[in-house]
Amino acid sequence: MQEFISQHISFENRIELTPLCEHAKNNKCFISTKCTKKFCFYGFSSPFLIQFLYQKGGEQVIKAYRIRLLPTQEQEEKLWQHVHAARAVWNWGLNYQMELFKNGEKHLSAYSLRKVLTQVKKTDELNWLNDVSFHTMGNVLIDLGNAYKDFFAIKPARFTISKTKKAARTGKKLTPYDLEGHPKFKARRDGKFKFPIRVENTYFVNHCVNVEKIGKIQYQANLKRELPQGKDACKVSNPRIKFIDNKWILSFGIEVCENQAPPLTDNSLGIDLGVKDLAVASFGGKQLTFHNINKSKGMQSLERKKKHLQRGIARKYRTNGNYNKTQNVVKTEKILKRVESRLRNKRHDHTHQTTHKLVSLLPYRVVMEDLNVSGMMKNKHLSKAIQEQCWAEFIRQMKYKSEWNHIEFIQVGRWYPSSKRCSCCGHIKADLKLRDRMYECVACGLTINRDFNAALNLEMYRYVSPETTGQTA
Repeated sequence: MQEFISQHISFENRIELTPLCEHAKNNKCFISTKCTKKFCFYGFSSPFLIQFLYQKGGEQVIKAYRIRLLPTQEQEEKLWQHVHAARAVWNWGLNYQMELFKNGEKHLSAYSLRKVLTQVKKTDELNWLNDVSFHTMGNVLIDLGNAYKDFFAIKPARFTISKTKKAARTGKKLTPYDLEGHPKFKARRDGKFKFPIRVENTYFVNHCVNVEKIGKIQYQANLKRELPQGKDACKVSNPRIKFIDNKWILSFGIEVCENQAPPLTDNSLGIDLGVKDLAVASFGGKQLTFHNINKSKGMQSLERKKKHLQRGIARKYRTNGNYNKTQNVVKTEKILKRVESRLRNKRHDHTHQTTHKLVSLLPYRVVMEDLNVSGMMKNKHLSKAIQEQCWAEFIRQMKYKSEWNHIEFIQVGRWYPSSKRCSCCGHIKADLKLRDRMYECVACGLTINRDFNAALNLEMYRYVSPETTGQTA
């Protein structure tokens, strides 16, 4: 926004005017990204600027970011200390609330529990928590309080079917801890190493992020997406640090001012997900095919290596005669985790690239199917291939990217015959089999690729609002 203004408005036309927000007055800026007013400007009298702000006025949104941290050895020790403290405080708070329930006392709120924690920290058993940021522990208790709110919202209180069957099989008596949605204790073997950090003291300066009680940690800079530098440069929300695949990751949100999306085309985009290809799309009647990355040589080589490592670990366990992890087993498991991480990241990156290309076509709407993935996973011959395609992640990315660009996103019902209906005459072929890769219409004689035919039907899908007719066509 500021670059556009500097290119089209000269400083000669600038006059001193009263800014419409205090942020612009204090920072001497042209446009205030922290103000929700559309006409927030400072010192310009050009009517073109006012018209531009009216037409391109942005809205405040929170964008999520994930960056990799590069801590020193001393900082990494403090990060692990915070991880262990977060888990210990969660388990302490959960045990304290369960004891209150057992004794018939009133359930405490998160902020009341923080006051109890302040007194408990003075004991010799939990004295080591004084070396950890208290706001981190307080946010953990807030997370525990939110977990209890979700648990209390489940009405009526019930046990899951799996819990009931297991209790009948083992003879174990079910307790309130076994109720559906009840918060659970955390163990180190779960492999979920994360903790929240204080929002007020989180900012970026000189390619480092400041974390309370740890200091300034260097992060891996991205030249294409520079983060705002300075203590008051941006408003960070919900920052959390995680340890994933031997990497420290900081996830957070930044409040930014998003402008209106570029003008959309008059074409609709129909997307059919599949196993042979990741997606077959129809845009303006033209076929767009996105290959299945799991069939590439690189992915198949990693899959073979993964199987080889898994068999080696199982063979080592059988040789030892027990399940005690030797140094050799630990070493092999670390290599296996790196291979699994590469497979997961390659699939995730391919999904992002595909959805970006589809949204960059700028259709006025995107139409996809609501797939019954859980039912399709019961097919033992296709379950692995379906799982590797990550359809749920694909749909999630298409949803939020369409929303960013103000594109209408429609998911048709799972019983809509997109594959069985002829895209030319509308005839429905009821006896279409899964092995039939080419669609042959008996009514009009059309012969077309099965997936492209489904994409064409989704592109031409007619949606009638239920408020007006009460049904969809």
